[in-house]
Amino acid sequence: MLIAESQTMPFDAALPLQSGASIRGYSLSYETYGTLNADKSNAVLVCHALNASHHVAGVYADQPNNLGWWDNMIGPGKPLDTDRFFVIGVNNLGSCFGSTGPMHVNPDTGLVYGADFPVVTVEDWVNAQARLLDALGIEQLAAVMGGSLGGMQALSWTLQYPERVKHAVVVASAPNLNAENIAFNEVARRAIVTDPDFHNGHFYAHGVVPKRGLRIARMIGHITYLSDDVMNEKFGRELRNAVNSDTGYKYSTQDVEFQIESYLRYQGDKFSEYFDANTYLLITRALDYFDPARAFGGDLSKALERAICKFLLVSFTTDWRFSPARSREIVKGLIDNRRDVSYAEIDAPHGHDAFLLDDARYLNVVRAYFGQIANSLGDAA
Repeated sequence: MLIAESQTMPFDAALPLQSGASIRGYSLSYETYGTLNADKSNAVLVCHALNASHHVAGVYADQPNNLGWWDNMIGPGKPLDTDRFFVIGVNNLGSCFGSTGPMHVNPDTGLVYGADFPVVTVEDWVNAQARLLDALGIEQLAAVMGGSLGGMQALSWTLQYPERVKHAVVVASAPNLNAENIAFNEVARRAIVTDPDFHNGHFYAHGVVPKRGLRIARMIGHITYLSDDVMNEKFGRELRNAVNSDTGYKYSTQDVEFQIESYLRYQGDKFSEYFDANTYLLITRALDYFDPARAFGGDLSKALERAICKFLLVSFTTDWRFSPARSREIVKGLIDNRRDVSYAEIDAPHGHDAFLLDDARYLNVVRAYFGQIANSLGDAA
């Protein structure tokens, strides 16, 4: 088993943000796996999605059950092989898993940021990641990779720093959110901000956590990550506790009757124990704002002119949150610019969560792609 070690990199210089604000005195948490080769050509940056972190693979020596969120993808002999690549996982600014975020102290005021933490975007995260790579002495990435929101970051890397990326692997992602996705995010945010314990984002000072809002936000999100087929197969209309009546129902408006209700409440309860409410607001808003074509009148092909690297895009047929049609938009934009792009559309039943799961076809596509990258590095890899 790969043993992971969390590291922290401090930055004193202010980071200008797209909002016009800036942040200084911040730090980024990160982990690395594998060995950087002599010419530093085998580095792969892995970008995380909404509720993940820099802990992408392996376990900590003192936490053997804390498995990295993409451990099936990354490690010795795995699709992203750490025997051949130097893999970097970075926790984004505004997160609640180590990097500077709303729970930390603002060096300019001496007070916890709370709701005063500046709005961050995908582009801001990429700029911060670039500074980390500078500090590690890595000028160019063999690849940048991510799923969902992580895929948006990977795509943004190819546009913000085209010369620094040789390959981009974008999984279950999109060039922007559609109105339905923005709507889901807004409902989840409203659940949080209307929780009486939210206190306009300064709940830390009150010694409380808006757990009710976080629970609902997670329940909404979790529904969108699963496909209808998976929910029906896993839960169907199964009741939690059978009762002695002709129908089996309790006929209650508030009790938990169905197994799917119990499952969602469990997921919500668990999420509310470890995730920060202000972080949830920040990250979902970053999702909403991402739209590289906006500066080009909505012309994605025009926006993608800046990308010069090779691409692998993967989508999943039952993913209705980031549907295959959205990946195909990116593919078309790249083909319009005569870029080198490979595309795999996997017929998987798992919905959006498929990018995290063990589908042999999906994993083999990624394995083959990284195998080609490793072979192109030659002896240096």
